[in-house]
Amino acid sequence: MSSLLLRGFVLGFAVAAAPGPIFFLCLRRTLVRGWFFGLVSGLGVATADGFYAALAAFGITAITSLLSGERKVLALAGGALLIVLGVRIALERPKNLETPVTNGNRLVWAYLSTLGLTITNPATILSFAALAATLGTGAGSGYLRAALLVAGVLLGSAAWWSVLAGAAAGLRARITPRIIRGMGTLSGVAIASLGLAAAISALAS
Repeated sequence: MSSLLLRGFVLGFAVAAAPGPIFFLCLRRTLVRGWFFGLVSGLGVATADGFYAALAAFGITAITSLLSGERKVLALAGGALLIVLGVRIALERPKNLETPVTNGNRLVWAYLSTLGLTITNPATILSFAALAATLGTGAGSGYLRAALLVAGVLLGSAAWWSVLAGAAAGLRARITPRIIRGMGTLSGVAIASLGLAAAISALAS
């Protein structure tokens, strides 16, 4: 049982650490708005990872099939959100680092925005469905095994975002306004490009 928890942890950590638009988004949020804001953003991703892992591990085939069948719609929605978000980030011109954010409404938005972006990524549920089959979890395997897998994924994903937020926060003191603007432009273009690629791929399928 403990090995299943560990494997879930490793998987959650690895999936979260894969470079992608959310990585750039959380990194920039941490550098500009502080460690806690970046961490809360990352926890939104971890929640989505845990949600999809739970669907796969507990064998909730009806929802899994529905989401898999709507890959095109999800990809289009997620791609559109990434394009809008990327353009907005690229056009922002902060003059300096913000005071670390502790405002409740902004933190809620940080969490919900990354949760929504990750939920609309159909590749996530396909990855965790394959994982559940590989590790022998799913319908008929018992609730304890499934729960251990989901707990491992949640912990692993949350651990990665904690590491990223902590590392990025350590660089804040060395960040200049010019670097902030350059990073905003690069990350915004990267996020928008990934969103455009996802939308084009969905339309072409």
